[in-house]
Amino acid sequence: MPADLNDYFNKKNGNSNRNTRQNFNFKTPEFNFKGFGKFSPLVYTLIIIVLIFVLAKPFAIVNEGEMGIKVTTGSYNPTPLKSGLHFFVPVFQKIIIVDTRQRQMTYTSLDSGNEILQTGTGIINRNSIPVLDKDGLTVLVNITIKYNLNPTQVPNTIANWNLNWENKIIDPTVRNIVQSVIGQYTAETLPANRNAIAELIREGVTKTVSSLDNEPVHLQSVELREIVLPPRVKEQIEKVQIAKQEAVRAVQEAIRKATLAEGEANATIISSKGKADAIKIEAQAQAFANKEVANSLNNPLLNLKQIEVQGKFNEALKSNPDAKIFLTPGGVVPNIWVDTKDIKKQSSANLN
Repeated sequence: MPADLNDYFNKKNGNSNRNTRQNFNFKTPEFNFKGFGKFSPLVYTLIIIVLIFVLAKPFAIVNEGEMGIKVTTGSYNPTPLKSGLHFFVPVFQKIIIVDTRQRQMTYTSLDSGNEILQTGTGIINRNSIPVLDKDGLTVLVNITIKYNLNPTQVPNTIANWNLNWENKIIDPTVRNIVQSVIGQYTAETLPANRNAIAELIREGVTKTVSSLDNEPVHLQSVELREIVLPPRVKEQIEKVQIAKQEAVRAVQEAIRKATLAEGEANATIISSKGKADAIKIEAQAQAFANKEVANSLNNPLLNLKQIEVQGKFNEALKSNPDAKIFLTPGGVVPNIWVDTKDIKKQSSANLN
């Protein structure tokens, strides 16, 4: 390129740069770092500590009803941490918080068919336990267990059984005991022996859990809620129960009729006895009266009666001279018959 052209473009670019610097003249802000350099290591250290504390969070809060377990490089400290604020060394240590409040596991008929854990409540719902009876029929058992971890043994329990301790201690124990007890009965006899079965299950679960090393779990209750029988067996039991109820009603009706008949018989006996007693009393009264009459018939009285009869006899002879006297054998007072020749005037008189 010719020299004159180079000079032309250089001059032009120079002018352009001058104009640009004139139009865009920025001033660099001035910062006053006076005194900052003196305290910068302390500030930096504090900032780093706060960041570590926030990000690493080397502390844990244990609430009431919980226990903490401090784990150092995989080893569980045997002394549980009670409620409060506890610190640990990040990376090398951690704190596991375990709920020691009462928990509940319920075996029942679930619509979804899946286990349900109500978060924060310690309530676990599981499907009914299927077991075989003495004859090999499948029955379903609904049961509720209430329990809690032994607070003093929490580190040992978690170390031995892990955080999944419920599925290793409670669940298999309950299933084994229920199968063992139900297997002693036939399905037909289960309803009649429900109370005995409930007691056997409670004793079996309690004994098994209590026999574990360090007593990891405390049982509060083991409640048998329901035994669900196969439909065929249930129908048979209902038929038997209906037949028993009808038999009981028949017996009650027979007893009622027997009681009524017995009452009527007793009434008849009482009535007959009353009549007999009345007749007896009347006879006794008559006998007493006769006795009194007989006792009153003494010689003076008989002589008086004889005089009265004799008087009547004399009166009769006056009116009828042909009268005849007949004496009754064994009698004291004679009977008199009047015999007259005139048939029209015949008459008789009894002087008794």
